[in-house]
Amino acid sequence: MTVWFSDSEIDRLIREDIPYFDLTTTGLGISQIPGRIEFSTRHPTVVCGVEEAVRILTRCGATVEDCVASGTYLPENTTILTAEGSAGVLHQTWRVALNLMEHASGIATRTKTLVDIVRSVNPKACVVTTRKVLPGTKALSVKAVLAGGAQPHRLGLSETVLVFDRHLAFLGGIEGFVQFSQHLRERFPEKAIGVEVSHEDDAFKVAKTDIDFLQFDKFSPEVLTRTVKVLQVRFPRLKLAAAGGIDRENIATYAATGVSSLVTSWPYFGKPADLGVQLYPRSPE
Repeated sequence: MTVWFSDSEIDRLIREDIPYFDLTTTGLGISQIPGRIEFSTRHPTVVCGVEEAVRILTRCGATVEDCVASGTYLPENTTILTAEGSAGVLHQTWRVALNLMEHASGIATRTKTLVDIVRSVNPKACVVTTRKVLPGTKALSVKAVLAGGAQPHRLGLSETVLVFDRHLAFLGGIEGFVQFSQHLRERFPEKAIGVEVSHEDDAFKVAKTDIDFLQFDKFSPEVLTRTVKVLQVRFPRLKLAAAGGIDRENIATYAATGVSSLVTSWPYFGKPADLGVQLYPRSPE
């Protein structure tokens, strides 16, 4: 799975943990002893960040022997990555590599949980994640979402037109958008245009315009089911998305409403995956 991380970003991750040198391994005099490192799962995990961990290890001089690809679902006590190098190199890199894989794998595993639930209820619906990531972690978070089987809702403000109530406040509300919508389509003929609504009446007003998708914010499942059924008959090409507080506990209910997308931030927030790591001297050949 390819998500772009520059060499400078990899170097920054390394330098955060070792700005100058490893005081402990240097002081113990073990830096030059040949060693081996092995990362493994401690519970069923969708692993992610493996390729970046490999780059961290090799950037510092280790040699990777074997690894699985990000997006691989592994049972507990299964090897993810093995490498060899000096004890100094392995001690410099293992924590950075482990932290990265644990955080990314936690997001990927939670994402897969949602995807599996949605597929069991509504196979045509997809899980999409918001931009509500910890600043500075977008690339890793997007990679983790993809590894878990979902898609980003949109990658940034330059990607699609998505009109929120904060925009509508400057347009005179829904009626102002309806009047402006044709101009918006003419200005951006190749861009997807969506509008988020909080009320059932507004959904029908906006659906009559030339937009691509309609996003329902914090609708109750009952109201959403009723609204979706009518809109699917009257506007069959219009994509419908549910958003606002969707998590593991309620995503099945919202998937059953018939929407095509479930918009959520839930995978980003939770415990990192629990991965194990072992370092030991390499046996003489």
